[in-house]
Amino acid sequence: MHADMPINRFKHALAAGRLQIGLWSSMLHPLGLEAMGGAGADWILLDCEHGPGDPNEVLVALHAMQAGTATAIARPAWNDSVLIKRYLDLGVNTLLIPMVQNADEARAAVAATRYPPDGIRGVASGTRANRFGRVKEYFQKAASEMCVLVQVETKPALDRIEEIAAVDGVDGVFIGPSDLAAALGHIGNAGHPDVQAAIQAAPKRLGGKPAGILTPVVADAKRYIEWGYKFVAVGIDLAIIARASESLVQTFKS
Repeated sequence: MHADMPINRFKHALAAGRLQIGLWSSMLHPLGLEAMGGAGADWILLDCEHGPGDPNEVLVALHAMQAGTATAIARPAWNDSVLIKRYLDLGVNTLLIPMVQNADEARAAVAATRYPPDGIRGVASGTRANRFGRVKEYFQKAASEMCVLVQVETKPALDRIEEIAAVDGVDGVFIGPSDLAAALGHIGNAGHPDVQAAIQAAPKRLGGKPAGILTPVVADAKRYIEWGYKFVAVGIDLAIIARASESLVQTFKS
């Protein structure tokens, strides 16, 4: 049996300059992901940094998302080649790597997604990623469908954002607004003018690489898109449930 090489729709859309609207999953609950996956989003972030996700939960999440429109993007807990390898072998082809501080760390993230001699990804002959050995050209073509997004969310990283974006194999740069606000001395206040100025300037500093961001506030998301952001997450599953349930209850309690 032969199978076709999995195509990374998100990567190719970003490369073509098309806006990609996403959702954020902190819960990684399969039923929730199946429901969100049919909402028409271009991508859904599986948060294994601040959420409870592990490789087993990511596998279940991938199953739940199969019928939907969204590309699964996994965010590992750290820029760790062992964690990255496990997600890749499960079939994740887009990663968001947190807390990248400089070009060397960006290169390490890319290397973790590439087979030798271009990187350090371990070679397994029959994984979910290559349809259990049925994609015969997988080892030769995997890199062309791999999408590496790196997070800039500290002052040192912001100062080096041009060199981070210039790393070969980095497909996009994600601005982490909450951590960036904290790093700039305004924890819990991403709306502070200093933070907003940094967010506004970032897309112009990437040398043509696409910029991404997360905000559950509609007005903020529209402003960031106007500022040039190309992959924007506009809602978080936990926040959607919390705020919608609060609003519903208060409608009757008030």
